[in-house]
Amino acid sequence: MRKWIKTTAAAAGIAVLASGLAVTGASADVIDDIRKRGKLVVGVKADYAPYGFLDSSGKIIGLEPDLAQDVADTLGVELELVPVVSSNRMQFLEQGKIDLMIATMTDRNDRREVVQIVDPNYYSSGTNILTKGKFAQWEDLKGAPVCGIQGAFYNRKTSEEYGATIVAFKGTAEALTALQQNRCVAFVYDDSFIVSRLGDEDWKGWSMPLPTIDDAPWGLAVKKGEDAFAALMAGMIVNWHTSGRILDLETKYGLEQTPFAKKMHAQFRGVNPSIER
Repeated sequence: MRKWIKTTAAAAGIAVLASGLAVTGASADVIDDIRKRGKLVVGVKADYAPYGFLDSSGKIIGLEPDLAQDVADTLGVELELVPVVSSNRMQFLEQGKIDLMIATMTDRNDRREVVQIVDPNYYSSGTNILTKGKFAQWEDLKGAPVCGIQGAFYNRKTSEEYGATIVAFKGTAEALTALQQNRCVAFVYDDSFIVSRLGDEDWKGWSMPLPTIDDAPWGLAVKKGEDAFAALMAGMIVNWHTSGRILDLETKYGLEQTPFAKKMHAQFRGVNPSIER
């Protein structure tokens, strides 16, 4: 497992928080810009309940928007949420359309070459399928059409290692519609998202039958070179884990508390994870 925290980055983040964001120089530009503008712009999912989704009024809500609000409150500015999908979230950050990205993104080395993923990781999930089919193992997908999301890393593995034919869509709404229309026999995606769907009446009779694979941490990201902002976010993540904020948000949104969030909470508090909570 990746060394999940760079001590110097986390310590710097805590120092930034403690000093009231007293940062200077070129690396502080994005924080200065945010404060001068009076608004933090964060890219989040809008089609991935309960991590980021639309309520009945069309407002984006969810676990990750709540975390984004924490950052805006710390900076003393308003929050603007911009919906992103897997295929454009890093580009939006590179292009300056958003200041920060908290969008269910798995932390991978190739992505760290494009954007600055902040340590420690804030969440984790694995890969599974949503289906009505009788699949007992991943190899059963050989030759079967499986819905996926453009840009999602698990498409390649599901295709190359297990022989599925990936039918890729831009977002989860399109993929789920195709699944219900029998245009594919399963939908490969994060197990956390699938669990949230299985609680909906619309998905009664569907299941997540396979063993979860590739459990991997999620990383939030800032633009490359924004070291002061990355240090601030490292401190925010440390605080979320130490305080149990993410555990509380899981409960708020009807999720079972994840082993990753429990472990990180215990680890940062210096308790034995096996006896915590």
